[in-house]
Amino acid sequence: MSADTMPDAAPDALPDSLPGSDRDAAPVSGRGAPPDGLPAADITVFDVGGTHIRRAVWQRRGGLGARTTHPSPNFKRFPSATVAELQDMMVRQLCAGVPHTPAPVAGISFGAALDHRSGLVYASAPLWGAHSEPYDLRAALTARRPDVRWHIVNDVTAALLHAAAAAGRSNHRKVLLATISSGIACRVLDQRQRRIPVDDSGLQGEIGHLPVHAELLGHTVELACDCGRPGHLAAYASGPGIARLADTLARREPARWAASRLGRLTADGTAFETALRQALDEQDPQDVREEGQGGQDTLAADLLDAATAPVAAVLRTALCLDPELDEVVLTGGVVHGLGHHYRRALLGHLTREGLYLTSDRTPDWLHRRITVTAPGEADSLAGAGIAAAAGAST
Repeated sequence: MSADTMPDAAPDALPDSLPGSDRDAAPVSGRGAPPDGLPAADITVFDVGGTHIRRAVWQRRGGLGARTTHPSPNFKRFPSATVAELQDMMVRQLCAGVPHTPAPVAGISFGAALDHRSGLVYASAPLWGAHSEPYDLRAALTARRPDVRWHIVNDVTAALLHAAAAAGRSNHRKVLLATISSGIACRVLDQRQRRIPVDDSGLQGEIGHLPVHAELLGHTVELACDCGRPGHLAAYASGPGIARLADTLARREPARWAASRLGRLTADGTAFETALRQALDEQDPQDVREEGQGGQDTLAADLLDAATAPVAAVLRTALCLDPELDEVVLTGGVVHGLGHHYRRALLGHLTREGLYLTSDRTPDWLHRRITVTAPGEADSLAGAGIAAAAGAST
């Protein structure tokens, strides 16, 4: 992959090069003019998810403009459409969203596993169901709009690029961003070399499909992942995974569930995500456990404890293997929805079982590295603009 020179400094600091393997990622010497053909003004950006496609205009010196949101053409909306037809609908929708201006540029954050070197999409269950034949998205877009310079990155990569551009992270050696939402994945950015390394398939950080061990109230539990295989991290720790854990808990301990605040809220029709946050807000489990009041209602806290344990195990291993990770940034719908409860549960695991010797000699080493973003601090739309403005071949 050839690395392009950097645009001048902007509100979002730009990486000198973007995702690539060790073989083809080249460092950039200096920050010069924009790459040939790259305008200094507007870049159209998209965030393609399984449910919605968000669109905005991004400027290097002004950030994101007004946003619009439209439904994604997925297999649930169009059950009689073939995958090829769904893909064509998406491409037409994206191409129509790019203005016919001189030398237009578009950045796409795409919510699926893809080859960051070529833009080849491996699969997208939310968009296309069980279909797993790779799809050359960049080629399809270019065929319809050859006038547009297209840049495609995974949505987690885009979120990381935006988060890492914050001034407070400019001196970090490496930053890991993990999104905990309807799915789970992470990316690591080397700030010194300005690149996100990928493997021979153009991938990195698909931790949601790592096999993990999970327990619920001291007993092993095995649940199926949305991909169909059992025992993956996302099966327990994603938004749907936590709901599945709750269902398992309700079956195993029906009386306790029915008597709990979480059980009563859901029985009254409160959405599970809202009920879980409310139950956690109403009962501070740390205070209860410190006081030794075993009769108190800690079911919601026990559920969150079970859901965060395998996440803590993955992050513990990552920090053990790479001590240059100066920050682990957590984002996504689950993290934002549960707020400080999520971080506290995660740090509880890392406090009880930390890193050998390091946690004893430097007790705050792990705690200093785990942070939670506020909504908007790791925005995939902004990251798509950063990726496109850097002008790298992704």
